[in-house]
Amino acid sequence: MKLYYLPGACPLASHIVLEWTATPYELQQVSRTELKEPAFLAMNPLGAVPVLIDGDLTLTQSAAILEYLAETHPDAKLLPETPRERAEVRRWLGFCNADLHRTFGMLFSVGYYTDNAEFQGQLVSKAAAKLVQMFDIADKQLEGKEWIAGARSIVDPYLYTLLRWAKAKKLDIASMKNLEAFFIRMEADPGVQAAVKAQGLS
Repeated sequence: MKLYYLPGACPLASHIVLEWTATPYELQQVSRTELKEPAFLAMNPLGAVPVLIDGDLTLTQSAAILEYLAETHPDAKLLPETPRERAEVRRWLGFCNADLHRTFGMLFSVGYYTDNAEFQGQLVSKAAAKLVQMFDIADKQLEGKEWIAGARSIVDPYLYTLLRWAKAKKLDIASMKNLEAFFIRMEADPGVQAAVKAQGLS
């Protein structure tokens, strides 16, 4: 398998899962310029990472890649066995992917939405407040749990990646003790450490 990534971006979640599944893989770092070049656009017309190559399969979108890795490596137990438990994992995967990640887009790429500097400031402020509100939901979900869906799953590396972004953007989440404990546990995980080191983030 080959994973295309930008350091610290959302492919970090897939990278951690590759480590957790003990999958032989190759990393290919790309620049933001390369994302818009024909060779990369042939793999993903959106010009975005992650892209996972597995033989003749070219797969994009973090949620799809994470589920594919879990389903092709069932011994890692990153997707549970029952429909109800899998639905719980997918609920929190959707929360990370469709809610948290999408809202971070307004912080990282506010110029995509408007050229008006005043409106940009308002959008960033409101997006940051919304992110804090959503992280509080995750914090409450983690009460009494080590993993957000109950057992270790493909969601946890995604949430960890998003927490790295929250810390980089200095979001007001320091009082969320369950999230902080989760982050510390993830930082101590050998697979997380291997992925972070490989991307030059440690």
